[in-house]
Amino acid sequence: MNFLQTLNEAWKSLYSNRMRSILTTLGIVIGVAAVIAMLAIGTGAQDTILNQISGIGTNLLFVFEGNEQDNSITVSPLTLQDANAISEVLAAPHVELVAPVIQGSGTVKYGGETKSTQIFGITPEFQEVRNYELIEGEFISEENVNGRASVALIGVDVAEKLFGQSEYLTGESITIDGQPFRIIGVLAPKGGGQFGSQDDVILVPLTTARSRLLSREQGKVDIIYLKAISADSVPEATSEVQEILRKRHHTDLGEDDFTIYTQQDFLTLASSITNIFKIFLSGIASISLLVGGIGIMNIMLVSVTERTKEIGLRKAVGAKKRDILIQFLTESSLLSLFGGILGIVLGWIISFLIGSLATSQGVAFNPQIDLGAILLATAFSTAVGLFFGIYPANKAANLEPVEALRHE
Repeated sequence: MNFLQTLNEAWKSLYSNRMRSILTTLGIVIGVAAVIAMLAIGTGAQDTILNQISGIGTNLLFVFEGNEQDNSITVSPLTLQDANAISEVLAAPHVELVAPVIQGSGTVKYGGETKSTQIFGITPEFQEVRNYELIEGEFISEENVNGRASVALIGVDVAEKLFGQSEYLTGESITIDGQPFRIIGVLAPKGGGQFGSQDDVILVPLTTARSRLLSREQGKVDIIYLKAISADSVPEATSEVQEILRKRHHTDLGEDDFTIYTQQDFLTLASSITNIFKIFLSGIASISLLVGGIGIMNIMLVSVTERTKEIGLRKAVGAKKRDILIQFLTESSLLSLFGGILGIVLGWIISFLIGSLATSQGVAFNPQIDLGAILLATAFSTAVGLFFGIYPANKAANLEPVEALRHE
């Protein structure tokens, strides 16, 4: 029997039991759809996170207090003097901008509305370093910092919560932890970031934050943001900053009491986490495929029992063991292949619906279905059909013709 004949016989057999065939493939359909949808969601989440991190610049560095590799090292705090030393052109020629920041949380009120939010004490350089834009108003100036002005920039999440709008708010007065502040601008939306939502924030002058909102030792800052002159100069900028801080903090090589991260560090970390997330989701979804494969094996075993006389008759008229084996393997493979194709379509529909739902909620999330995921799901579903079809096919092929013909 050639391949086309085998395929035709398998199709006739499956078509004669249409309802059973449809129910049998349902497990494969659900399994493949789950794998496709989960991979699409994982890839979409990865792209969204990496794009958000990359969106604030590829030449950004972050200096934190403490050595994450060795907690036993005595730590000297980061200070404004450290930031000023780094900003010296001769000391760090590959560093373009330096933005020291103190940060914390507080409660902001307007009228009867109250919201807990993040508070950042900043300098004017923060705008360019973090790529912030404004819907309206103006950014915090050097005069605001020197004068400890009671002014604030608010993110769109804060604006929507307090005012129900994000425009025409410049000049309005709010209270932050009971202290009055005047809004001088509204920040353009940026979405989520590696340090939480970048829209649920209030920015105030660093000096004002230290004296009125966020208590700190004199000169101490929580983090120093740095912008290198270009993405290619990040390694040189990192080395220069390390050398400056080692001299100022009197630490030796390998005993740094500070940690410097680059955008690439965050991209690598985020990519690793999202890859694990994708593998986890795919593993959970693959269980459905295994369940579907077991369903195919059960149905094929029932089919062998029902068609025992047919098998005996085929063998009696000259069918070889190999022919019977191929016949049943083809049927199980067709079941899984059809299920795989339907599963791909269903998976695409699920991914599309999830993407549409995210868009309607204002979330920039787009599930990505790539060719690799489709090929993987198709190959895996076919392999499942072959694997779980081997035992029933082998059982059918080993039936003795005489015993099979006697079967009632």
